[in-house]
Amino acid sequence: MDEILEKKREIRDEVAELLSAFSKKELKKINRDVEDRLFEFANFMESKIVLLYANRDCEVETQNIIKRCLAQKKLVALPLFDTEKMGFKLYKVDNPDTELVESSRGVLGPDTSVCKEVPTECIDIAVIPGIAFDEKGGRIGSGGKRYDKLIPSLPITTRKVALSLECQIFPQLPLKSQDKHVDIIITEKRIIYKI
Repeated sequence: MDEILEKKREIRDEVAELLSAFSKKELKKINRDVEDRLFEFANFMESKIVLLYANRDCEVETQNIIKRCLAQKKLVALPLFDTEKMGFKLYKVDNPDTELVESSRGVLGPDTSVCKEVPTECIDIAVIPGIAFDEKGGRIGSGGKRYDKLIPSLPITTRKVALSLECQIFPQLPLKSQDKHVDIIITEKRIIYKI
């Protein structure tokens, strides 16, 4: 097996173990702290059209973030990935309780029968998921390379922001040249700008 892929797998396992050490109450508070810091972030406050994600295990929870964005009259877009064609489309979500459906991978995504497509060039700020990050904006996701394809398709002016718990920040990640970086990482303790 590729050495970098093996190291990434080990980091994913390490993060899962670190997160499992928290109680549900502790995780809820930390996630809320990250969320509050996001909503105080100037680029986010100024944004009108936000790309978000429906979180998976080991990712910062986004359900309440989506609802708060909608309450603030922000347009919320979520991606829908086509794993066969290795592509994606973004869809506007107005009600996460009724417009998200579970995919074959067990991940919530927009229901295309009710959600309208949003062009990538309209996104003001993109909140990118990840399992681990480094201070240079490097990220390790769930392993499908979906966001490594999505990130370069966004306008250069779109801020790419990741949400992370402080324990998910590593000094340096084992990355390949095709692994895409984020511009900013928001944790419960700080905002990290890509160096």
